[in-house]
Amino acid sequence: MPKICRQINKSRIDTIIRVLAGFMLITAMISCEESEDSVKDVMNKVITNLYKNTSANDLQKLDVDHAMALFSKEDLKVLSTRHWMFDVNVPVVVSVMRSSEQKIVPFWLDKAGFKKTAMTVKNEQVTYEIWQKSFAAGKVGLGINGLENYSLHYFVSVAPQNKKDQLVLSNFFPANQFVGVLENGAFTYHDWDELVLQNVPTEMKGEKLLTTIRGRGVETHLVGAFRKTEYPSLSKPDQILLTWSSDPSNSMDIQWRTDTTVQHQNLVYREKSTTTEISAPVSTIRMEDRLLMNDRYIKHSTAMLRNLKPGSTYEYRIDNQLDWMSTQTFTTAQKDDSFSFAWFGDTHFSPKYKQILEKAVTDHPDISFFEIAGDLVSDGLHRNQWDDFLEYSKPVVCRIPLMAVPGNHDNRSGLGAQTFQDEFSYPQNGPDGVPKEQTYSFIYKNALFLMIDATSPMEPQTKWIEQQLAQSKAMWKFAMFHFPPYNWEEPYLNIQKDWVPIFDKYHVDLVFSGHIHYYMRSKPMKAGQVVDSYNDGTAYIISVGIPNSPHQMTDEPYAVVRNGEGHLYQYLKIEGNKLSFESVNYENQVIDKFSIKKK
Repeated sequence: MPKICRQINKSRIDTIIRVLAGFMLITAMISCEESEDSVKDVMNKVITNLYKNTSANDLQKLDVDHAMALFSKEDLKVLSTRHWMFDVNVPVVVSVMRSSEQKIVPFWLDKAGFKKTAMTVKNEQVTYEIWQKSFAAGKVGLGINGLENYSLHYFVSVAPQNKKDQLVLSNFFPANQFVGVLENGAFTYHDWDELVLQNVPTEMKGEKLLTTIRGRGVETHLVGAFRKTEYPSLSKPDQILLTWSSDPSNSMDIQWRTDTTVQHQNLVYREKSTTTEISAPVSTIRMEDRLLMNDRYIKHSTAMLRNLKPGSTYEYRIDNQLDWMSTQTFTTAQKDDSFSFAWFGDTHFSPKYKQILEKAVTDHPDISFFEIAGDLVSDGLHRNQWDDFLEYSKPVVCRIPLMAVPGNHDNRSGLGAQTFQDEFSYPQNGPDGVPKEQTYSFIYKNALFLMIDATSPMEPQTKWIEQQLAQSKAMWKFAMFHFPPYNWEEPYLNIQKDWVPIFDKYHVDLVFSGHIHYYMRSKPMKAGQVVDSYNDGTAYIISVGIPNSPHQMTDEPYAVVRNGEGHLYQYLKIEGNKLSFESVNYENQVIDKFSIKKK
């Protein structure tokens, strides 16, 4: 699976938080006084009509010419002018920088009067053509990136026609637009801010630079866009999933889906071996994947069970299930200091993940919960991949809770991790500046688990991490996030700088990560150096839950064990002040094991 660098410059954090919040509006209605349609309105109308009048086979064969013919003259005007908007106070020259590797030039660019210049600008990935047009003072409206969803969206610079004019830009859509300076070293994409400009033309240096996110093209994706799910929703509840958003000793959250024909969602539960049934309150949301041909809308429900008895087993029943099913049970945490859990690295909605998950719970029926360190799927915007993931997980997650963090594939190309948020009910105790339920913490018996979204800006999380650790009285402290600070391929120096010193200060015992598809356990690490004992230093561990092809790796002097093949699960058992750890492959071979005993 491709990896995407996410080392974020700390000085840009506040900007990125603000701008990404604005770009989350790209799929929402334009909030302005005008009654004109938005791009979303136009795309919704066209896609809805396509579903009414076009076969699934023809939807998947749709090409650019046929897609363009679907839009009226009024629709094309919206697509040409209302994708990216701002006001200028003086006459300006607007430059659109589009990748020369994008085969189809956006249809509106030439028609709107933009002219391709001989100038180009580069980053380490591609070369961008520069198209320019003069605008009078007033509103500037730019069009879509295309109908084929090329992966690198164009970006923009603006300069006054009269160099003596003081240029002011305002009234941006999307909101919270960051205005930078066009120069070598400037970033253009907020979801990959280390991809910076090179060879900026001398005559353009110093212009106002309008940045974006790579994934904006998905807003108008039609060509090659339509997908099917192998597991469409039904009136019968499925994708039954357990998580926690409160105390594991006295609560459980149960989630499931149905199709949209189901009007009422109900869940009842009872303590096992009793007959007293309790009805739980249920909240339901309507989820949409506009390009999922055979299951565009579903209903996703959550029941939060509270005031349960510690160390007790419960049965539950959803909606029209007539019988109490032996698979639909769970057990709350006991009031002691012994438990076990398993965790996985990247799973990427693979059936191979199903194999290793079932092996883990078969070999260790004592597991109380399991965790995944991000990249649960490969494209977090595609609900059919979540359908696969939950189908593969279903024998397990209906009875054993799953706690996870998003990876860069779940939080896709700057467009957010909304499906991750919708699918899982997690604690809402994370920091401001990070979407709720993507960074959170929970306590299980004598252990604190920090579940951190490393795909979101670091700075608002850094203070929160220290607060969580400073106030914790837990014997064991674990942190899980997707990007590993120490690894052979792309060490995350920003995490080493900002988070590792906090882990050192409060002695986090183990840090779990994924992203780099291999297994690595570090020697005890403190202040970036190897120390003598895990009682004094932290173990940094990377794993992958699917098979991986062995490959050459550079040396890692801090590593005690490495394995390039993957398809692993990690099993941990806590017994008071003793921890035992195993990493096990699909052939049931223990590739790594160690233990820690607290002094």
